[in-house]
Amino acid sequence: MKRPFSVVLLLVAILTLSSLACQVVLNQATDQVTPPAIPETEVVTQPVEVEQSVGAPVVSPLDETLTGLYERVNRGVVSIQVVTDAGAGQGSGFVLDKEGHIVTNFHVVEGATQVEVDFPSGFKVYGEVLGTDLDSDLAVVKVDAPEDELFPLPLGDSAQLRVGQTVVAIGNPFGLSGTMTTGIVSGIGRTLDSLREAPGGLNFTAGDVIQTDAAINPGNSGGPLLNLEGEVIGVNRAIRTNNFTLQGEPTNSGIGFAVSVNIVKRVVPVLITEGHYDYPYLGISAVPEITLAIQEREGLPRASGVYVTEVTSGGPSAEAGVRVGDLIIAADGQELRVFGDLIAYLFNNKNPGDTVELTVLRNGNERTIEVVLGRRP
Repeated sequence: MKRPFSVVLLLVAILTLSSLACQVVLNQATDQVTPPAIPETEVVTQPVEVEQSVGAPVVSPLDETLTGLYERVNRGVVSIQVVTDAGAGQGSGFVLDKEGHIVTNFHVVEGATQVEVDFPSGFKVYGEVLGTDLDSDLAVVKVDAPEDELFPLPLGDSAQLRVGQTVVAIGNPFGLSGTMTTGIVSGIGRTLDSLREAPGGLNFTAGDVIQTDAAINPGNSGGPLLNLEGEVIGVNRAIRTNNFTLQGEPTNSGIGFAVSVNIVKRVVPVLITEGHYDYPYLGISAVPEITLAIQEREGLPRASGVYVTEVTSGGPSAEAGVRVGDLIIAADGQELRVFGDLIAYLFNNKNPGDTVELTVLRNGNERTIEVVLGRRP
């Protein structure tokens, strides 16, 4: 069937305009100026030689860093399959040492009657849960594996982390083992609820938590968060989200949390030898952060520090003389801006039985109170 003549003219016009648009864009993109037209008698029609690169595709330095990191590190990351009375579950973990100790989350192996550890090589082995910690949500699984299957990952120093630093998560989201995602450190010194219930029915606080926007999803729990040197700087624990799959599973929204590796370095060796870890205990409750509204309502001299809202009767702080309404501004001379600063300081520097010196503002006066720390009940 013949096209109407008007349609043909329209197509020719569109093609002509498109060709011209391409020429204009190319000239602008290469910052070239179109030279004056050359008379037809002076046009030189010689072939133009175009130099083409041959060989491997161009790889950026960041690509090389990330692919090299994955090739070094992934062999030390494992998938964990568990069976509980409630059904089956999955998570991630990483190799700590040549003795076969695997670090993961407590909630990954909680209530497990069977734990299977799957290595990237395809090797699979059953594991035994050696120790668990509800406060940091950490657990250690022991496996009997050939030495050539065990690739321990180096541990970094989370105290050196800076917001904006590039990080990498590797794990087993939704059962997709060996998945790597990237992001940045979005925040440090965050707090989460502990999985341990405190006296009075509330939960204790877990501190020194890293916030990241690296994609973390169900199954990533227990896997490593790494810096670009390939060092573990955290253990992926949780996400905050309003997004869910059709099956009701939470999905990443850009806010993930990881247990800092400095907490791991304090807790895990004790879990291996003792099976549990005792945290220092003050016996107070406080607001996470003092807002201007709280400052005005309570008549506080400043909007930073740890505002005490409850003191546990018979606890270490009560015995030392800490009161409701006190504003704690320093611990052992270390300035405290929010409650999370106090928790992080105690978790990283103190043990039950140690003494901490609290600088307190009370009724406009500054005083020092020494508290002998207990252990969390």
